[in-house]
Amino acid sequence: MTTTRHRAVARMIAVIGAVSLLAACSGNGGGGTGGDAGNYPDQNITFVVPFSAGGPTDTVTRMIAEPMAAKLGAKIVVQNVEGAGGTVGAGEVARAEADGYTVLMHHIGMSTAPALYKNLGYKPLEDFEMVGLVTEVPMTIVARKDFPPATLQDLVTHVKANANKVTLANAGIGAASHLCGLLFQSAAGVKLQEVPYEGTGPALTDLVGGQVDFMCDQTTNTSGQISGGKVKAYAVTTPERVKSLPDLPTTAEAGLPQLQVSVWHGLYAPKGTPQDVVQKLSEALKAALADQAVIDQMAKLGTAPVPAEDATPQAHRTKLEEQLGTWAKIIADAGVEAS
Repeated sequence: MTTTRHRAVARMIAVIGAVSLLAACSGNGGGGTGGDAGNYPDQNITFVVPFSAGGPTDTVTRMIAEPMAAKLGAKIVVQNVEGAGGTVGAGEVARAEADGYTVLMHHIGMSTAPALYKNLGYKPLEDFEMVGLVTEVPMTIVARKDFPPATLQDLVTHVKANANKVTLANAGIGAASHLCGLLFQSAAGVKLQEVPYEGTGPALTDLVGGQVDFMCDQTTNTSGQISGGKVKAYAVTTPERVKSLPDLPTTAEAGLPQLQVSVWHGLYAPKGTPQDVVQKLSEALKAALADQAVIDQMAKLGTAPVPAEDATPQAHRTKLEEQLGTWAKIIADAGVEAS
């Protein structure tokens, strides 16, 4: 009788021990629902780009994916989930399993979406873990090759006199090109006819083809077109000239100092992703940004990796908080709203 009771107790202790061990192995170290963070990664990682393939954000993502994969020891698959100014893809990642296997690459649009969309479906600061900043890309003001204005000042004069005829292209409401276009109109004191596209690629294609007049877009997308003489370039929207486009003046040099904007990019994981997983992603990001091939690729496109201290969750969160406040006012003043 005693032996039977001892065996029952022993079995109960063994079961309790197994359950405790399972719970310990399932712990996330940071509130997430992922598996054993110590084994991360043990499967492919998906990087979601909320914009079209071939666009600036997609280009930056693919630059860093391979060296990050090498550092992590797992394959990274880039998936384009476009729509609604980047909010469709961002929303999918916000709702994804918080295990580090679904990561979002987003740009400045993460800080503008709350002001643009009344029913956004996610909160940037509350529904994501910040992994780190990646790069800040200058914008360029470019036009179809045969557009009459010769300089930026000529462009301002021309659009003011032909506001109802000039077409300003963008990649859709909330896209970086749209935001830069808003700032241009504000700085120039004019309201133009905007032509939204489903992505930067189609917009730039129509610009090169002469279907629209001008647009504001990232150097990662326009450098080749400018160097190849396929578009007319007026200025770069940063305080200093871009090394890959040394003859292109800054907006300040060209007479429109109010127009200064760069498009920052960052990596995000779903809220609750284990902190040691976030740290592994951040360390892999730092390694990628220090890779000479990445540095050289970015330089050719008029940008550069952020310093190592900015490729961190803390620096990323600080940047996002500051930008949310900045763009909320700009968008409210412009009276722009996305459905």
